[in-house]
Amino acid sequence: MRYKLQYIRRFWRFLMKYIFLALASTLVFVAPVQAQDQGTKEATETTKKSGKPKKITDRRHPDYVRCRSEPVIGSLTKKRRLCMTNAAWVEYIRKGSRDSQEFVDGLQSGSNQSN
Repeated sequence: MRYKLQYIRRFWRFLMKYIFLALASTLVFVAPVQAQDQGTKEATETTKKSGKPKKITDRRHPDYVRCRSEPVIGSLTKKRRLCMTNAAWVEYIRKGSRDSQEFVDGLQSGSNQSN
């Protein structure tokens, strides 16, 4: 009798563990879906009230999106397309110039110290 009771307890622990795991995983997957549904409802309500945002046609506007293709290093034909706003392009170019200037300065200062 004690032998059977031990197996029954072990079975129930096993069963309860997996039931709890199944319920917890269900909650983890269902909660974001419900939150997303509420977010989409709010988004559709705001777009209905305000209408569609105006498309920016002025190419000099900071929020105008520009795209450009850049070659991928190591490939003869592959291109990578980058799309950013004008403001983001300005920051991207400044960062590239700053990084290249730091690289050149590092090379120049390194050659002076070795002599």
